[in-house]
Amino acid sequence: MEDQNGGELKAGSQERSIAYKLRLAQIMAYQAFEEQVKGFGAAPRYLGLLCVIRANPGQTQTKLAEAIALQRSSLVTILDRLEADGLLERRSSETDRRAKSVWLTPEGEKVVRTLVEQADQHEQVLCETLSAEQRNEVLNGLETIIANLRRKIGRSSEAGEP
Repeated sequence: MEDQNGGELKAGSQERSIAYKLRLAQIMAYQAFEEQVKGFGAAPRYLGLLCVIRANPGQTQTKLAEAIALQRSSLVTILDRLEADGLLERRSSETDRRAKSVWLTPEGEKVVRTLVEQADQHEQVLCETLSAEQRNEVLNGLETIIANLRRKIGRSSEAGEP
């Protein structure tokens, strides 16, 4: 978006904020990916979750929520939608009948495979001006930030904080 003088609008003090830049990059990356892939319903929006399910079949809803840093209740709504789209199924857990385990359906496997191919192409565009070293630095920095946040979230939930 441009200001009245034709320049790009800035975020003031947040312009050098990692959190602001992460969120802006996430929004823009998602919008660009959504433009690239059409006809897959909600699947592109939840590709990360679908990849976690694919890599860890049969995990409980609680474990999946922890893996992607969502509240379990928020994840259940997403799983309902993906199940209605025929991409996954929930089964009673073999170890805890109160828990539900989550599995991709054959259609889910097919959709994830196709979307991962598209996501790989999308990632090439995102990183086209980064050297391999710069790309690794970005990934390492993000992994550190995620680990820091997981530690903080773990401490907050152990202390009973929201």
